[in-house]
Amino acid sequence: MLMLIHDYRLLLFLMFQGADMLAKGLTKLGFAPCVLHGGKGQDAREYSLAALKDGSKDILVATDVAGRGIDIKDVSLVLNYDMAKSIEDYTHRIGRTGRAGKHGKAITFLTPEDKDVFYDLKQCLLESPISTCPPELANHPEAQQKPGTFVPKKRQDETLYRN
Repeated sequence: MLMLIHDYRLLLFLMFQGADMLAKGLTKLGFAPCVLHGGKGQDAREYSLAALKDGSKDILVATDVAGRGIDIKDVSLVLNYDMAKSIEDYTHRIGRTGRAGKHGKAITFLTPEDKDVFYDLKQCLLESPISTCPPELANHPEAQQKPGTFVPKKRQDETLYRN
């Protein structure tokens, strides 16, 4: 994965708890990340965006605060280190790449804790003309029906008696 990062201008999404720690780890590996999350003050947020835009930073480690309404030019890879909690937030996250007719990629890591979005993510990928749905997701039991859908169990070997 580290080799992949070198080839792209990267926007890396994760949950708040790990953003600063992940940025420190990337710095130790020789990258120049900046951080953007709701716990940062406005000055720190503006600094992060300016540093990414002027090229002094090459990775933006962000929470969903960067998923909407922030225009970051020339992002060629969105990496969802933590999956968004809703398909709408996911769509806004990946919409940060490939803007204005440019090409971009999005990679998302999934864990069993993300099972509530498996079905919607599968549908989103299957409906996209440019995305592919990995078979691990397409065939996953949690991706077969929308969460909360009632599926009656089949009555097997039921015998009805009449008198």
